Amino acid sequence: MREEVRKIQEMLERQAYITDAAVATSVYLAMRLGKPLLIEGPAGVGKTEIAKVLARALSTNLVRLQCYEGLDAATSLYEWNYAKQLLHIKLQEASAESADEKEAEIFSEPFLLKRPLLEAITAPNRPPVLLIDEVDRSDEEFEAFLLEVLSEFQVTIPELGPIRATHRPYVVLTSNRSRELSDALRRRCLYLWIDYPSFDKELEIIRARVPAISEALSTELTRIIQAVRKLGLVKVPGVAETIDWAEALVALNASELDREVIRETAGCFLKDESDLRRFEAEFDAESFKDRDQDSERMKAEG
Repeated sequence: MREEVRKIQEMLERQAYITDAAVATSVYLAMRLGKPLLIEGPAGVGKTEIAKVLARALSTNLVRLQCYEGLDAATSLYEWNYAKQLLHIKLQEASAESADEKEAEIFSEPFLLKRPLLEAITAPNRPPVLLIDEVDRSDEEFEAFLLEVLSEFQVTIPELGPIRATHRPYVVLTSNRSRELSDALRRRCLYLWIDYPSFDKELEIIRARVPAISEALSTELTRIIQAVRKLGLVKVPGVAETIDWAEALVALNASELDREVIRETAGCFLKDESDLRRFEAEFDAESFKDRDQDSERMKAEG
């Protein structure tokens, strides 16, 4: 098993997703046992990215269901194409077919609009990766419906009958914990918690995702982000914001992080006005001066 987990970790890292044994083990077990993987953690730490990377690594389709309040079965499973049905009825008005035959014709697969859950279940060639993103944003009624689908990977369409998955999809659910999920859903899933990365891991992520950035700049950027997360902000920057900032600095051809550059690009990793003010108050002129002196000393020693 350890060898298989190592292969999963290498497979993910070939897609520039820096991971560890805990993540690789969870992905391996979810695939091996055929169980959904529920991933929780702060926003922007790479939960959604696991599903995307897994789909690329397996060379299969990613089917994404973005959850929100009010999401229902019709929006997530299927709908009938009423416009197409009406047009077909008008075109067949002079047909000799019986009413039952006409009804059977318009309630057939060519008139069916597949939404993400049905699309994942009916994938024809190979199992897709089904990403149910931010499931905590949906309401309890939808969560109950989701339990039925994930239990058997089978749905029933009244006009067509039961439809069972030909290839059981790999299922990844993500949650930012905006509300507590039910015990029933948790019991059906394997569980993985992803937290903000350590300094070394975040530095490795930046260098893998933004290879054009210099070693010195990536180190300083990571050090600042790690410090910013300790300020008690309203919206703590995740790894996604770290990568955005790194890409912005490369686009601006920045060679170092001085006070002016940081102030001008702070909007890449801070997304709240009160957080910007808090950041400016904490990282004052003296602290920047000390950091600049440290940078100069490191350059001289290097």
